Amino acid sequence: MIDRIGRKIDYLRISVTDRCNLRCIYCMPESGVKLVDRSMLLRGEEILRIVKVMAELGISKIKLTGGEPLLYCRLSELAGEIKKIPGIRKVTVTTNGILLKEQIESLAAAGVDGINISLDTLDRECFRRITRRDLLEKALEGVRATLSYPEISVKINCVPLGAKEQDVCSVAQLAMEYPIHVRFIEMMPIGCGAEFPGMKEDRLRNLLEERFGKLTPYEGEALGNGPCRYYEAEGFQGKIGFISAVSHKFCRECNRIRLTSQGYLKTCLQYTAGRDLREIIRSGGTDDELKAVITAALDEKPDGHHFLEKAKDDDTEKLCMSQIGG
Repeated sequence: MIDRIGRKIDYLRISVTDRCNLRCIYCMPESGVKLVDRSMLLRGEEILRIVKVMAELGISKIKLTGGEPLLYCRLSELAGEIKKIPGIRKVTVTTNGILLKEQIESLAAAGVDGINISLDTLDRECFRRITRRDLLEKALEGVRATLSYPEISVKINCVPLGAKEQDVCSVAQLAMEYPIHVRFIEMMPIGCGAEFPGMKEDRLRNLLEERFGKLTPYEGEALGNGPCRYYEAEGFQGKIGFISAVSHKFCRECNRIRLTSQGYLKTCLQYTAGRDLREIIRSGGTDDELKAVITAALDEKPDGHHFLEKAKDDDTEKLCMSQIGG
């Protein structure tokens, strides 16, 4: 699919649930968020129908996310069915890793191409403060279990909060010790994330280079679905990546759209712009009608975000990241 300003849209992120087993401080309030009735969430067959239509329009890469997608009871089955859809070349999953050890075998059997594991620290106490749960070892068990499947690419997603106790260099060192790509994702000023200063890419790179030496831009084959810029460091098995949507705006190269767990198609993370695909499906709409609505949504995809500017209140997304699908 080509949008109105010439961007090739080939990547769809699908939130399969709004449930999560962590309460990360930059993602949701300590009390959690109000969960919708399960009847409002897309059913598996509805997700598959949307993916089929999207594939016919040009989507080839699918990311399954949440909330926490491993709480979705038939995730492996869903991933396997998506992989069978003509035109879909890659299916990956983003997870916090807590349930990964128990599910990685079935995900591998389903043909999942990659697992992205959210991990902001290797310090148990810091992990407990960030996630409000004492489950670091479960997450690390998930990482280790996934490394047993060399056909699956493993990436760590780390969000620097700007807190002194968060040793981001120790997380980066995982790329030295294992064939893992560690990506640092700049804090997005959405929901609870707006309360944290985060750490800009330039400062982060300086910290990493002080510890590990010069980072050299990686110029090999693509390592992911989206806009991450990867670097190599001497002695590292994996790469170091930066996804810096605010300080290094990449909206002109944006290739993604998002489907929330309730079936709302979002064309930009910052804004509410999009279309309700669940309503079309449940009211008896045809595939051609779905395609028309998807195309119309793309025609309204914003040129870019304006996080550093004050956006109109009625346009700005007010949901937490766990509700959007990240």
